[in-house]
Amino acid sequence: MGILKRAISKDASVISMFLDATDIISEMERIHKTSAVVTAGLGRLSIGASLMGYGLKNKDDTVTLRVDGGGATGQLVAVADSRGNVKSYATNPVVEIPLNKYGKLDVGGAVGKDGTLSVVKDLGLKEPYVGVIPLVSGEIAEDIASYYATSEQIPTVCGLGVLVNPDLTVKVAGGYLIQLLPFADEKCIDVLEKNINTLPPVTTMMTDGMTAEEIALKLLDGLEPNILDESEVFYKCDCSRERTERVLISLGKKELSAMADEGKNVEICCHFCDKKYTFTPKEIAKLIK
Repeated sequence: MGILKRAISKDASVISMFLDATDIISEMERIHKTSAVVTAGLGRLSIGASLMGYGLKNKDDTVTLRVDGGGATGQLVAVADSRGNVKSYATNPVVEIPLNKYGKLDVGGAVGKDGTLSVVKDLGLKEPYVGVIPLVSGEIAEDIASYYATSEQIPTVCGLGVLVNPDLTVKVAGGYLIQLLPFADEKCIDVLEKNINTLPPVTTMMTDGMTAEEIALKLLDGLEPNILDESEVFYKCDCSRERTERVLISLGKKELSAMADEGKNVEICCHFCDKKYTFTPKEIAKLIK
């Protein structure tokens, strides 16, 4: 279970959010058995998606973040609902590349920088909202901030961090968003810039024992912030046999008939949680009808 805290400045011109996602990213790593650099990259994207999802208005709204940077990880995908629950996967969960020049996991090198970040918001309308931007760095946080500035014109600061233990388990994982509302004044912006320039990395604050609430308030230090709300957040896949049946039906009668005629069971595996659904030839034949 992750803990998400949202804080607001006294004049209500700035909102900060912080998610302690250690348990969420640990579950992600357990399911996908990711290598260290993929845990870091996919973990950052999952945290970013969760923070973005939590801001959606309606219960059934979702946001999907897709990064395709041309790197060894292939495509990274994370989907979050309006409560911040998230699920994710990588095309290539195991990637081994050298550390970067700072001796850290080279997320940008693994993800690649020659590609795009796409954000798809399903808000229950006829068509989903789709925003696509060129990747800035492939390090994920900068790319999410760039998306907000480019596609939604919301000044945003994003910080994401995943610290992986030598045994590939997750030590800490978390992230934040700070967003300015249109009426924020210059003085407020100056205070935020000072805070951001002196802020330790996310994983440093977490390993030093700071809580989600303490970090959410620290982000708005000097602006007399208060906690606005909080939520418990999970790695949560909503796949089901019924949904899988609908996917099979969408293949069409011709494809299903070919499957049934083979006389073999068909196994479908969920990308997000690795759950497997098996359909017999008789069950496939029923779907044709």
